[in-house]
Amino acid sequence: MKLNTSEIIKASEAEIIKSSQNNDLLGFSTDTRTISKGEIYIPLKGESFDGENFINNAIESGAIGYFTTDKNKIYNNAKIILYVKDTKEAYLKLANYYKNKINPYTIAITGSSGKTTVKEMMYSVFKNAGNTVKSILNHNNEIGLCQTLSTLETDTKYLIVEMGMRGFGEIELLSKYAQPDIAIIVNSGSAHIGRLGSLLNIAKAKFEIAKFLKPNGILIAHDNPLIKQVNDNKHKTTYFSLADKNLKIEEMTSNSCKFNYKGYEYKLNVAGEHNIQNALSVIEAGLFAGLKEEIIAKGLKEFTPIEKRWDIQEIKGYKIINDSYNSNPESVKAAINTFLSYTPSPKSLVLGDMGELGLNEEEYHIQTGKYIENYNCDYVLTVGELAKFINPSNKKTLHFENKKDVAEFIKNKLPKDSNILLKASRFMKFEEIIEELKN
Repeated sequence: MKLNTSEIIKASEAEIIKSSQNNDLLGFSTDTRTISKGEIYIPLKGESFDGENFINNAIESGAIGYFTTDKNKIYNNAKIILYVKDTKEAYLKLANYYKNKINPYTIAITGSSGKTTVKEMMYSVFKNAGNTVKSILNHNNEIGLCQTLSTLETDTKYLIVEMGMRGFGEIELLSKYAQPDIAIIVNSGSAHIGRLGSLLNIAKAKFEIAKFLKPNGILIAHDNPLIKQVNDNKHKTTYFSLADKNLKIEEMTSNSCKFNYKGYEYKLNVAGEHNIQNALSVIEAGLFAGLKEEIIAKGLKEFTPIEKRWDIQEIKGYKIINDSYNSNPESVKAAINTFLSYTPSPKSLVLGDMGELGLNEEEYHIQTGKYIENYNCDYVLTVGELAKFINPSNKKTLHFENKKDVAEFIKNKLPKDSNILLKASRFMKFEEIIEELKN
């Protein structure tokens, strides 16, 4: 992202403390450790840091100027000094201004689970139709949005942004500065219920993605009663689900699936009905954006999961499926269903804690155990203070104090041709089980 001085002042609505007017295009940085000569420093603030304390470092590292919330914070070596009330808001305004200059067709995605998968599926499809930019990694907050918008190129045709939230107002803010043509709610479940208090409140927070949807845009949402309840019907809406009469699942294996939707055949090289449901939102977005079915089908077939999302590895005779990027009651049930329904025996589960589930966190884990009772598997191995409540009555269930112990059990007790699913929230660091198995 590069803008000239007059654009910077106009976009950020800054008050000029000092300015060297010229038509040079200037870049931006929020990190004094990586700032380049001639860039404008945007000092961000957080609960435990204040970027304005490092303005002098930025100038010494070559910054041409900086933003500040203190009119008395003057460094004479700077050629440009701009006063704003909030530096993060200024960053968002600059990123939005730059986005509007490029004017890409914008798709915004949120959901309690699966939003990163849908973002990656969407990118796999749209990159075949033109230069496409997606959210960097899982940078789905305000700063992440700014960083993503900053990477737009002059020929960017499509922009795909992921929007996360932990409370009310966060997705609305992201929507305000992204101004999507298509807003997608992948699903609305119990993730973050500990913060928002109810499933209805979660649906309300997710629906904020449509707040700044363009007038001729569309909301594509999972066919969920709560989403329908909170929908203000101000925008065109289409709903998707596995119950859609236009959907026919033709084939399902442990690592792929084939289905027909609205008369066209699609294939995914990843398993699970939940991934078919994810793909439906991508298909609807592609069709609304004017993409041909063959382009959409090609992109979906080319999609591969990113690290820790149904990542299949062969380790010393074991087939390990690592799906431990995140976990909540809905996503863990979807993973269990896919794994236990379509994976050959011998097969075992390794399950860890699900986080941010509030006062009923133990009950959610108990219900997961009861859900497993409907399937066949050899062992259920659990790790974590909450995972110990996952205790299906009709299965061989063992609880371990740490990840090293569960890895030792796998190596010593499970047959070498076992299929093993790892599922837990990210903070459980289940990749350490894989490292133990490798060693």
